Amino acid sequence: MTVTAGTADRQRNAAEVVAAGPAEATGPTPGDVEAPRGLKGVVVTRTALGDVRGQEGFYHYRQFSAVELAERRSLEDVWHLLVFGWLPNADERARFATRVAPLRHLPEDIAALLPSLARAGERGGPLDGLRSALSLVGSARGVSPLYDLDESARVEDALFTGAATPTLVAALYRLGRGLPPVPPRDDLPLAANYLYMTTGVEPTELQVRAIERYLICTVDHGFNASTFTARVIASTGADLIACVVGAIGALSGPLHGGAPSRALDTLDAIGGPDRIDPWIREHVLAGDRIMGFGHPVYRTEDPRSRLLRGVAEEFGGELVAFATQVERRVVELLAELKPGRELHTNVEFYAGVVMELCGLAREMFTPTFAVARTLGWTANILEQARDTKIIRPSARYDGPPAPQPVPLP
Repeated sequence: MTVTAGTADRQRNAAEVVAAGPAEATGPTPGDVEAPRGLKGVVVTRTALGDVRGQEGFYHYRQFSAVELAERRSLEDVWHLLVFGWLPNADERARFATRVAPLRHLPEDIAALLPSLARAGERGGPLDGLRSALSLVGSARGVSPLYDLDESARVEDALFTGAATPTLVAALYRLGRGLPPVPPRDDLPLAANYLYMTTGVEPTELQVRAIERYLICTVDHGFNASTFTARVIASTGADLIACVVGAIGALSGPLHGGAPSRALDTLDAIGGPDRIDPWIREHVLAGDRIMGFGHPVYRTEDPRSRLLRGVAEEFGGELVAFATQVERRVVELLAELKPGRELHTNVEFYAGVVMELCGLAREMFTPTFAVARTLGWTANILEQARDTKIIRPSARYDGPPAPQPVPLP
């Protein structure tokens, strides 16, 4: 074997490299593209589903402002828009409602398994149980790989998953609390049905419109971690349920979907108006993260936070007044203590307030987020499935030089 000078140098330095730990990454191989940590700012594909324009504080679903959709249209309208590409008229809306209502009902054999899933997922809550439940539902339904299906069959799986997920989440929650599941009603739209199945009480119109606007404004949000996960799995040709289960795993992380309840925990930790300033000062000066504030994309106020603040203010009351006071003082004190560093509330801060006002327990905050995101994930999965190219990036190896002799035992 011919040993080049470069190879000889690497062999001579191998012991030093091992002792020193991982080596610095070498320069890029011809054809490679170096990406920033976390893929920040990297465009990985094209999409017609929407975009997030962080510098402007604006995001949209297809060609419509997401906030305006939340204020003016129903969740079913937005679901139809993402799946089919246009907002439905009155006749199309009625046909769509008739199409998805039967999909909310679970097969009897799956419903019989939910109590054991609820018990098994007691520690992690309904979100843990949802991963297993969806896998079982997919198996019972006979969901096939995306690669083997035509567009119409993929759409049917997407609609089924979006319709069945709220039923599963609500049932798992109630079973985990020793309560019987509440069957879905065909006469209620998705948002109202979800609150009804979760609480067992028909919600007020104020609660329905509040939770519906929350669900609409969180359906989709660019290539966040869970959406990207779903699309990576979809690119392999796997079945749609597998893609959604993977996305739920990503959403369960506290840096992604697990923050709404933590934002309310922050309000609890502060305790009252007289504790706001000392609590904020202590944590800002310590460099602690204040849950419910800051976003990796937005450099202005998160438009979802602005929308949900308005929704919360429609309820009024002590919790809303306290939350708005905390928000104002965090922004003011940060400007004082960390000049030049802007920090605004993100969607999680007021999301927790709104969901609590709608009667949802804190352990249901992230699962409710998943109910919304499932509609967006499935739309992204459908779009990704039309591209037959698997997503397969590269990594930069920075360990000890290879090959090295394998030592004898």
